[in-house]
Amino acid sequence: MASSLSYVEFVMEQMSGAGTITCRRMFGEYGLYCDGKYFACVCGGRLLVKITPAGEALLPECPKGIPYEGGGEMLLPDVEDRETLTELVRATCAALPEKKTRRKPAKKE
Repeated sequence: MASSLSYVEFVMEQMSGAGTITCRRMFGEYGLYCDGKYFACVCGGRLLVKITPAGEALLPECPKGIPYEGGGEMLLPDVEDRETLTELVRATCAALPEKKTRRKPAKKE
């Protein structure tokens, strides 16, 4: 079941205190970015957040799920708890590596 854009927008609003939250359509579902850094996805009507030591320390009892067949395990936080969700996004994004900049290949002469 594909996720609805209205649900994605609700999730984005719930975590908006963490930074600039944007989404991108990916494989019929949505990838979520905070200040340009990919940290979560919405698949099958569920929010799944990348697992980091900081995120697990914040929510040690948080259930986990797999976004799609062959995907890795991710956290399934409560989207109704705006304050905790915002803290989770901040902690997760701080623990993730910075986005790599792509270099343009040198022109051949």
